Amino acid sequence: MDSRSVEEQPRTAGDGSAQPAPQSPEKRSLTSNPALRQVGLIVGAIVVIALLFWGIRYFLYARTHASTDDAKIDASSIQVTSKISERVEQIYVDTDQQVHKGQLLIQLNDSDERSKYEQAKAAVAAQRAQAAAAQADVTLTQQTVAAQSLEGLGGITQAQSGMGDVGAANASVIEAEAEVPAAQQAYAKAEADLGRTQSLVSTGDLPRQQLDAAKAAAAAAGSQYQGALASVTAAQDKLAAAQAQASGSLQSAHGKYQEASAPSRVAASEAQASAAFANVASLQAQLQFASDQLSNTRIRAAVDGSIGEKNIDVGQTVAPGTTLLTIIPAQNIYITANYKETQIGGMRAGQPVDISIDAYKGVAFHGHVIAINPASQNTYSLIPAQNASGNFIKVTQRIPVKISIDDARPDMPLRPGMSVETSVKVK
Repeated sequence: MDSRSVEEQPRTAGDGSAQPAPQSPEKRSLTSNPALRQVGLIVGAIVVIALLFWGIRYFLYARTHASTDDAKIDASSIQVTSKISERVEQIYVDTDQQVHKGQLLIQLNDSDERSKYEQAKAAVAAQRAQAAAAQADVTLTQQTVAAQSLEGLGGITQAQSGMGDVGAANASVIEAEAEVPAAQQAYAKAEADLGRTQSLVSTGDLPRQQLDAAKAAAAAAGSQYQGALASVTAAQDKLAAAQAQASGSLQSAHGKYQEASAPSRVAASEAQASAAFANVASLQAQLQFASDQLSNTRIRAAVDGSIGEKNIDVGQTVAPGTTLLTIIPAQNIYITANYKETQIGGMRAGQPVDISIDAYKGVAFHGHVIAINPASQNTYSLIPAQNASGNFIKVTQRIPVKISIDDARPDMPLRPGMSVETSVKVK
């Protein structure tokens, strides 16, 4: 036992009663100095007040906020793929490199696509020339039809003018028919005179010479009468011939006019032109497809961001749909916070959020709730829980909450995957 332990033992009086041990100098100074005691009380009071202040503040904050540290920065990464199967000619970017929207990332071999594009371009040019020729043929056909129609109308007019010959022939018939009655009467008179002369000659009242004269006169009158009848017949024949000729000419003229002005000629020409232009449209579609295929050999960035992963090398043949690069967007970065289901009862879209990012200690960020996922994380797992089974154990589920970052800073880049703590103001 050391001297200090001996000194601290209580002393006993002669009668055996214990006496208090003497205090050390330090204790005697604290108990005997009121100023030091007052300072200690003040310091203690300050500590208690500070603890109460921070405790009440934390309590009030916790009552109005739902917090979690199961959160991370997230972004909709862009998978860069190829639309065609082709060999990689050149790669212009590398991992971690910043890119801008529209920047050329990868150049594929384009010799086949360029040849197909030039062929399609030449085919379109040739078909356009054919379509132009077909359209010119439509114009020429229309003009030819118009000219032939006018010619046909002229033929009809000429044929109709030939009807004047029919009229003249008809007049000749009328004229010849008008001469028949006089010739018939003259012949009848000559026959009557011949009969009387024969009677008188037979009785001896007239000389025989007069009988000869009467016979000659009757024969002449008969000849005239027959000539008049023959003239009528000839005039009628001419009329029939003129009518036949005029009718045939008119019908022929009408036929030529109808043939010349037939709309089917123009329609057929227009149909050929339409078919030619339709072929132009078809070949233009093929040209557009060839142009798109040629453009697909140049793979460009869809958004501003950084290259997060590169899965290709020069000389590699890529297949459509294969991921070649991954772009992490510079914009549209958000937070995915997994809150307990017991915390989201009062949570709504638009509520403000206090954000603390582990990479930037002491820096306060702010945002707001964008959306609350309609299902828990367990729902999306490969093997969801089967609550109907007999071994069910109730576990508090986590609900993903999407949160925006309203005051992101260029000097403090936010990278997907960073750990975050969020506190949503629910009250």
